[in-house]
Amino acid sequence: MSKTTVLQYLDAQALVDAARSRFVDVVTAAQAQRGFASVVLTGGGTGIALLEALRADSGAIDWGKVDIYFGDERFLPSGDPERNEVQASEALLDHVDVHPDRVFRMAASDGPHGSDPEVAAATYAQILHSGSEGGPTPQFDVHLLGMGGEGHINSLFPHTDAVREQHRFVVAVEDSPKPPPVRITLTLPAVRRAQHVWLLVSGANKADAVAAAVGGADSDEVPSAGALGTESTVWFLDAGAASKLDTV
Repeated sequence: MSKTTVLQYLDAQALVDAARSRFVDVVTAAQAQRGFASVVLTGGGTGIALLEALRADSGAIDWGKVDIYFGDERFLPSGDPERNEVQASEALLDHVDVHPDRVFRMAASDGPHGSDPEVAAATYAQILHSGSEGGPTPQFDVHLLGMGGEGHINSLFPHTDAVREQHRFVVAVEDSPKPPPVRITLTLPAVRRAQHVWLLVSGANKADAVAAAVGGADSDEVPSAGALGTESTVWFLDAGAASKLDTV
């Protein structure tokens, strides 16, 4: 049975340091067990800060044997600084020896699929279904998630078709309440394929959503409440984000 753990830290830097150490442990353990690891990256301030911090451990992980996916992407032209994959590259991927064929980026709006996010989403779903593990979809070792103030994760926002999706692993979002409006995102069924789901959350403005999600809210109301790993779900919180929890 999956276990949920809430970890609290004094500030965002302490949160990032703890997640960095744990990330190295999980990835190296997976590589020792089966030769490679599979991770899903997230954007956002805390998520990108973690990627920057991982540069210090670049020698601890064999990055050439890590399959890298993205939880969501802004459907913008390639190279746009708002794209998660651009930020992830600048923060980490350009600085470690990742294998280009093992970095699975979501399509850009000026890519081969043109301006059709539905086709781009279907293409990424096919990438998942032909993942290097040989199964129907990769069983990610770690899925990193940030969270918005209303509880959104990836591009799964409250009261939307995307957060209610029960079958598809990737969908297009064409009316995101947070700009830009067009995005591609993994769904809750895809998130739940991960052995370990980590939510990296900092800031007092997210405290209400944290308390609701940890308290078992409906994922339609608070999408982060539906983010559960097959083995563990870990909330990494700074003091502000944890300030509305009943326990200390």
